[in-house]
Amino acid sequence: MNQDEQHLDLLSVFHYVVGGLTALFSCVFLMHVAMGVAMLCGAFDGDDAPPRFMAWMFILLPSIVVLAGWTLAGFIVATGRKLKKRTSYTFCLVVAGIECIVMPFGTVLGVFTLVVLSRESVKALFSRHQTGVLNSDTLS
Repeated sequence: MNQDEQHLDLLSVFHYVVGGLTALFSCVFLMHVAMGVAMLCGAFDGDDAPPRFMAWMFILLPSIVVLAGWTLAGFIVATGRKLKKRTSYTFCLVVAGIECIVMPFGTVLGVFTLVVLSRESVKALFSRHQTGVLNSDTLS
């Protein structure tokens, strides 16, 4: 196994880890959703009760953030799988760029992934695998 293959395998494992961490940290906003539901159920009724639209804001906005975080985590994990299989070079490159917004681990992993994927020898690994897949598919 050459150095490029080792780097891709390591990046694959780290993508699984960062994807899991991204999904986990996205769940933090579920506390806000629970607070919004509690507001709707009357847990904060009294003299200074919050308006009903605030409860919906506490439900909708964090829900969007959680779903976006889980989606990004899914893309990061999918990138780890594609790096391991040496497929979808462009997908891996795009997700590596996007994951740079996930500070600090995603930034480090995204930059390292971009550096490794920019090597000509790594591009050759991806293209060699794709031509091999095409040849085996046509034989079946």
